[in-house]
Amino acid sequence: MGQQVLAALCLDSEIAPVGCVDLRKDVTTVDLAGGLGSIPYASTVEGLLESVQADVLIDFSIASASFTAVKAAIERKVNVVIGTSGLGEEQLTELEALSKRHEVGVLVVPNFALGGIILGYLSKIAGRFFDYVDIYEAHHEAKIDAPSGTALALAKMIAEDKEFKRQEPEKESLEATRGGNYNGISIHSTRMPGYLAHHQVIFGALGQTLTLRHDSISRESFMPVVMLAAKEVTKRRIFEVGLEGVLGLS
Repeated sequence: MGQQVLAALCLDSEIAPVGCVDLRKDVTTVDLAGGLGSIPYASTVEGLLESVQADVLIDFSIASASFTAVKAAIERKVNVVIGTSGLGEEQLTELEALSKRHEVGVLVVPNFALGGIILGYLSKIAGRFFDYVDIYEAHHEAKIDAPSGTALALAKMIAEDKEFKRQEPEKESLEATRGGNYNGISIHSTRMPGYLAHHQVIFGALGQTLTLRHDSISRESFMPVVMLAAKEVTKRRIFEVGLEGVLGLS
């Protein structure tokens, strides 16, 4: 994901990449696309920020590394866009407190696809009228967390003001067949080749179902909103989960 983000940054005339972070230690610079030169490469955020001046850190990593990296950026008054899923509630609470203390913006974004954001907006509306809902999400086999950050964010949005009904089987011959349970919402996860990022919300009522679905078939679907988030986080300078506020949907 980082390579796609870097390539997209190089195409935006309002953004200038200044450095990259990865665990590799055998590389010191990275060549930019389009003959734009090269930028420093470091194995830690702390190491990179010792040598470059940055306004925004865009984090696409794994939860175990993300928390430390984001804290380091905030403490150095660098705004942050977080695209990593799997951060816990306690970690997010600590990052929110840090962002307020250092007066920097932090955007935690479960899904960068515009359609995925609209899916959440519409699902929250639909949830007011139904008592049963299931969420299905499918991702590529390399995704290490389940459910996806988007699926969990969808459940939190839908169940913000109510608890849903969930039919529990009297007999379950295979454990967890009904999926995970979040306030009465069943969440089901698939991991296999052939998928990128897919989310489906199914509402049920007497004699009918309503299905809302979004599919990202290419990481290109994420890039326009990644660029938007990188620009907006420097203006808003608050801690936010989701881009509904940025897009005027909240």
